[in-house]
Amino acid sequence: MKKQLSFSVFFLVILLFISCGTAKSLHHLPDLGLYNNSVPTVQKHPNQVYTSGPNFLLKNKQNLWELYVEGDPLQRGLAEGALTDSLLKKQERVFFSRINDLVPSKSKQKLLKKFLAWYNRKLYLNVTNEYQAEIYGISRYTSHDFDNIAPQYLRTLYLHGAHDIGHAMQDLALVGCSSFAAWGEKSEDGSLILGRNFDFYAGDDFAKDKVVAFIKPDKGYPFMMLTWAGMIGAVSGMNNEGLTVTINAGKSKIPLIAKTPISIVTREILQYAKNINEAIAIAKKQKVFVSESIMVGSAHDKKAVLIEVSPNNFGVYEVPNSNDQLLCSNHFQSVELKNDKRNLYQIENSHSKYRYEKLVEDFSKHPKINPVIAAEILRDREGLNDVPIGYGNEKALNQMLAHHGIIFKPEQKLVWVSANPYQMGEFVCYDLNKVFGRKDSDSIVSLAKTQLNIPADPFLQTQAYKNYEQFRVEDRKMDSFLKNKTDLPSNFAENYQSLNPDYWVVYYKIGQYFYDRKEYALAKPNFEKALTKEITTLPARKEIEKKLKKTNSKLQ
Repeated sequence: MKKQLSFSVFFLVILLFISCGTAKSLHHLPDLGLYNNSVPTVQKHPNQVYTSGPNFLLKNKQNLWELYVEGDPLQRGLAEGALTDSLLKKQERVFFSRINDLVPSKSKQKLLKKFLAWYNRKLYLNVTNEYQAEIYGISRYTSHDFDNIAPQYLRTLYLHGAHDIGHAMQDLALVGCSSFAAWGEKSEDGSLILGRNFDFYAGDDFAKDKVVAFIKPDKGYPFMMLTWAGMIGAVSGMNNEGLTVTINAGKSKIPLIAKTPISIVTREILQYAKNINEAIAIAKKQKVFVSESIMVGSAHDKKAVLIEVSPNNFGVYEVPNSNDQLLCSNHFQSVELKNDKRNLYQIENSHSKYRYEKLVEDFSKHPKINPVIAAEILRDREGLNDVPIGYGNEKALNQMLAHHGIIFKPEQKLVWVSANPYQMGEFVCYDLNKVFGRKDSDSIVSLAKTQLNIPADPFLQTQAYKNYEQFRVEDRKMDSFLKNKTDLPSNFAENYQSLNPDYWVVYYKIGQYFYDRKEYALAKPNFEKALTKEITTLPARKEIEKKLKKTNSKLQ
């Protein structure tokens, strides 16, 4: 009750201020005077190839979209928008339909619109004109179907802070990423290698059209990043100086105003830094509104570090010289941030520490890391000591929901990107020396260096994988039964649990179903079985223990 009251008071305060200070941001547009505003013409070719001058978009045989764009900020944005037009509109539909699912009430959607305008009122002051211009160019190709939420440009700008807003306002577990780096004695050839899983989930459709973007800006370094249509921020990428960036969310407090989206910070690092010191300098000058670990790998420095940022603190974590590996999940390790009370809470209550320990275990099994071993680690579905913990468990490195997995060899300018599903499809290799060394006269074909591809995970051919995908379908049904308090079909519970028998959730939800119906004798064995499994978080375990205790008291 206290939480509900404070939440209501919070929104009441916001409503009082909602009209204050938003007018300027609602009418703001970037300065486009210095840029080429000519509208691109797109030519469609056979086999899903699209061109516009030197820029192009194509779909490779692994169903990854490859986007190549060059020019000034506005040219880049217009080309990105024109080439990805249908993908861009599709991503918008997917994202905003998700909001409709979460906030079905029209009155609450109106409140959300006002809240977004108020919360993002200073966003334009914390994104450089260069990136605003690129975002503006893209926004010209967005749909008018969602103008009720915000005008095209503002809506596209807001979406670049969606990760930060969701992470900060609700502390959502949308991102539970794991990343690592190895060099020197821990690397098979002695050179730097990095890997990461981007465990961001916004629905199955959101991850279907991954874009491997190759950007050659008029200023800064050419770079690649794995992204989606409409997104200019960087979540995973490498530039042609061999500098890489990946992001891992940390525990944040709730800020009252949007500042610089973390993906814009990492985009600037990717475009303008060639070594670790330059990356640190760029990150240090930014004002962020969530806490994040940025893993930066550098061919020039032949190592990796963690730049740890929060709204009120900043730290850099480097391993000792004798230790040639760096591991990261979702808690901080630097002197400046490791003892923060929110970070300590994260370590104790979340699945971050468990995944970190799993990385330690996998690295101890593999004294020398190469790209194939890196992919194997990213695809690891088991728990500590290889104990089965159920498919989809967030304690696994491979949570079987990742948007992508990615592997970098910065000194060789090589990158491997996972095709669907998750990080278990084929890892497609790209050579940045080849990509950015191409001539305009070269034919438009896939930029992949396919002889270095890493095959898809054999697990995809197993009955266990088919069962998992069916489990995901049945799990959504189970949530609907719980929400609507409807009867379970005959044999549903047995089938549901048999599809993913090591996962605690299948026993907890069936236990909850019977508990809600006051059938305590049937709830009890399910709660007990759930407690024998590897439960994702400490609060979840405590909740089940509490339910079991109540169940036992009802049975006495």
